[in-house]
Amino acid sequence: MDASSAVVKTFRQASRRGWVVTTIALPLVVILAPRLGLGLTAQRTVELTILLSLVVSGLNLCYGYAGELALGQVAAYAAGAYVAGYLSIHVTSDLLVSVLAAAVAGPVIGLITGIPGLRLAGWSLAMVSFFTVLLIPDMVAILSTYTGGAAGLNGINSATLFGHPLDGQGLYLFMATAAAFWFAAMRNIVASRRGRALLVMRESTVLAAAVGLPVFRSKLTAYVLGAVPAGMAGAMLAYLDQFLVPQQFDFSLAIAVLAATVLGGRTSVYGAVIGAAILELGPLRAGSFENYATIIYGLFLLLGGVLLAGGIVGLVRRGVRRLVPPQPLPEGDEDADGAPLVLQGKTLTVNDVTKTFGGATALDGVNLTARPGQVTSIIGPNGSGKTTLLNLVNGYGRPTGGTIALDGVSLDRPAWQVARLGVTRTFQTPIVSDDISVIDTAAAARVSLHRTSLLSVILRLPRFRRLRAEDGASARRALRRVGLGEHAANPGTSLSLGSRRLLEVARVLCADPAVILLDEVASGVDEDAVANLARLVRTLADAGATVVLVEHNFRLVLEVSDEIYVLAEGSVITSGTPEEIANHPDVLKKYLGTPVANGTPVANGRPR
Repeated sequence: MDASSAVVKTFRQASRRGWVVTTIALPLVVILAPRLGLGLTAQRTVELTILLSLVVSGLNLCYGYAGELALGQVAAYAAGAYVAGYLSIHVTSDLLVSVLAAAVAGPVIGLITGIPGLRLAGWSLAMVSFFTVLLIPDMVAILSTYTGGAAGLNGINSATLFGHPLDGQGLYLFMATAAAFWFAAMRNIVASRRGRALLVMRESTVLAAAVGLPVFRSKLTAYVLGAVPAGMAGAMLAYLDQFLVPQQFDFSLAIAVLAATVLGGRTSVYGAVIGAAILELGPLRAGSFENYATIIYGLFLLLGGVLLAGGIVGLVRRGVRRLVPPQPLPEGDEDADGAPLVLQGKTLTVNDVTKTFGGATALDGVNLTARPGQVTSIIGPNGSGKTTLLNLVNGYGRPTGGTIALDGVSLDRPAWQVARLGVTRTFQTPIVSDDISVIDTAAAARVSLHRTSLLSVILRLPRFRRLRAEDGASARRALRRVGLGEHAANPGTSLSLGSRRLLEVARVLCADPAVILLDEVASGVDEDAVANLARLVRTLADAGATVVLVEHNFRLVLEVSDEIYVLAEGSVITSGTPEEIANHPDVLKKYLGTPVANGTPVANGRPR
């Protein structure tokens, strides 16, 4: 072993030990800190850090992973606090009961604000959640019988647990343990296929639908789930302070939560703790902080969003990537390297399909049949309707007239449902994310296959473990088939354009496809990559899949196709075998720019 290999091995071992320290040893130290001599002042700081980190983790889940900027965690925080306070005064002071009730109250607020905001999408959700925070004082005043109004909610009893009173150390122990359980659960969620699906959805809702993910439902689930830790934190705040006023949940807190998310790292479980700790140990301890809160939060947002892309955790990840190169897939650990690829194709039928946009006709009476085991290509000039036809097949639009069916089953349904019937696709511009590795990008296509419950994911039940192993094996086989095995652990954005197109094909393979739609798969890649793609396309068809290829590279089309359809101005002007199309005078003259001499097709000035 040479010196460089030894250094890399040492760094890998250190990173593994660091993971153990971060996930096991450090939480234990925090939980046991009072018994190890932590003073009351420091204990209070740790408690406030725990509360803020819980709220920030909810924003990390819905913003960092699901891609929806929302400040509604503060409203969920307030709801949890007032629910726990009311229960303590009028029902029970049992801390566990109050935390569980608050963990329900927070998501209820998330559901109420998320349904309209997510329907509008994007910044609309941010605005809806922003006004939710501004409405907290008004809601507290309206419900003053239960909340105490502007004067505050007094008389919150000391916490008990199963009938036993909790002293200061007991309350601290409960808070630290509850936070540890939540962060363990959140880590299990984001490190699963559900977490990969959220990152895919954040990168592109179009791609998310193409892999069978119901976008609105998934975003709403992430948003509602992100309100759970905020509600829990609110309940613990009520028993920690034993007094609540609306000013504890103002807009500056919402900005602090956002600053902590950006500074720590939004796509990280532990980034929430890091960002919360920096704010609690820094500006929030300053007596004159309120006078400069806006400026300080702005600086933190600038630092985390511009100078530290991905936050502190993102900076550490990039450093680790440079010091510890990702390992390629081990050779020969999968039995599929020499095994034949077998796919179950279905017949795709496009019958008299028309599509109009306003007064413009994109497709006019298109008929097409693509069969299993064949490559059916669609060619034509720009604007002829090729991608529009693929989008209709994929469910990204509805035909104005006509029908599209798969083995007789209508595809007149949302894109994610079409994907679950076995229709997969690539895109003109490959969609990859820096936060997802190559192997996870491929495995993300299996999110709709053999689904698991959220409880199974959190508890790592046997079904989850079995499916995780199957996802990994499927992704490794697919990457080997397309020649990307050595890049499995690299970020998707590290690949060249040609390799990204191969990665999209690997993702398609992981979905057990029946129909594969390839949109300009050879665009912008070199000749060697085109040759690899040609072999791969034929392999997919020979394996039994129904392959539909939209492509401008005429040589590639002639090489791989079984049947070719020529579109012009939204209509099919001719169809036939590659030989028939290659010698069709109108196709050569009008749509491929090739002259015809004495009835003989001419390419590049020479008879073909």
